[in-house]
Amino acid sequence: MKHYRHGDLLIVPTDEVPKNAQKIKRVGGRLILAEGEVTGHAHAIADRSASLYELVSPGDVAEMRQRFLTVEKAAALAHEEHGTINLPAGIYQVFRQVEDTGRESWRVAD
Repeated sequence: MKHYRHGDLLIVPTDEVPKNAQKIKRVGGRLILAEGEVTGHAHAIADRSASLYELVSPGDVAEMRQRFLTVEKAAALAHEEHGTINLPAGIYQVFRQVEDTGRESWRVAD
């Protein structure tokens, strides 16, 4: 199984998008997989063949929601401070990288 890293994101192939996942709207024509907390830049896909979904539960924390990406044909994932990578067609789960010291953990800021 091939996975992809892009800054603080890990993108892993999966079998399906959960049926109760909600489709996320595009912002300025792009799918925003994650926004950078430090610079305000974003990991984004402009290609219309891609769709982004999120599992939403009552009372959950938005930053910890599970995200899923479908790509019908190869799509470029871009970020203003990272090189662009091409994702082949497929279904993926998108994870934010977490640092863990054994006593505490936190999401990596990009």
